[in-house]
Amino acid sequence: MKSSTPATLVAVSLLIIAGLLVAGCTTTQQTPEPTTLTVFTAASLTGAFTDIGKAYEAKNTDVKVDFVFDGSQTLRTQVEQGATPDIFVSASTKHMKALQDAGFMDNSTVAPFLGNSLALIVPVDNPAKITGLADLANPGTKIVIGTKDVPFGDYTRQMLDKMAADPAYGEAYKDAFMANVISEETAVSNVMPKLILGEADAAIVYKSDVSKDDRDKLIRFDIPSEYNVVATYPLGILAASPHKAEAESFIAFVRGPDGSAILTDYGFDPIPAGK
Repeated sequence: MKSSTPATLVAVSLLIIAGLLVAGCTTTQQTPEPTTLTVFTAASLTGAFTDIGKAYEAKNTDVKVDFVFDGSQTLRTQVEQGATPDIFVSASTKHMKALQDAGFMDNSTVAPFLGNSLALIVPVDNPAKITGLADLANPGTKIVIGTKDVPFGDYTRQMLDKMAADPAYGEAYKDAFMANVISEETAVSNVMPKLILGEADAAIVYKSDVSKDDRDKLIRFDIPSEYNVVATYPLGILAASPHKAEAESFIAFVRGPDGSAILTDYGFDPIPAGK
């Protein structure tokens, strides 16, 4: 058996070194994980903010937006009990102010950004033959509203107080209306299925709550301005958020042309920055 010559050993060594260099050059670089931005958002914004999140992520691939949708009261309670979102989007100034007063919010970032108002909705087949608010006092009409602690339920009660003060309706109307309430929900997202499945005849929700997917299943009646309640939606960054720069960028997108167009399409009334 012949022994290897020095030239052969050198050649083999060079091949090994070259292979190592090639391997080193072709090592795949790790792509950094995107920053996750947690946004606690009022349930009435589910459709609009889902679309806004997708549009934002398409333009900001280094950020993932993680939404938690629920009633503003529930989300506020979760923050008070230790939840740590980056942004809170409320359907009520009351719940935002409570978090501000308790030191949970970066108050310099809190601002109203959206308006909304109430509407009467019924299933498309309208079994109770409802044509307006007056019919909601008819005996046997099945109505769904929000609990008094969630914004759309609070606003419904404000609407009823306005109607009770008008002799055209009076306290008797308010009493008959409330006697017809079969369910009080903690989030708007729980209301639509009851109407679509025929479990209720009518509901008082926000005008924006009839989503694109449900427009052929529900009928919306506008509520006269003298009885309606205009809801103001504030948003802001949590004081403890570790992602303030990303949170500011997302809020700017929400309030910019792209976000405002989506919100308008869903029936909301964006409030220009600085107003």
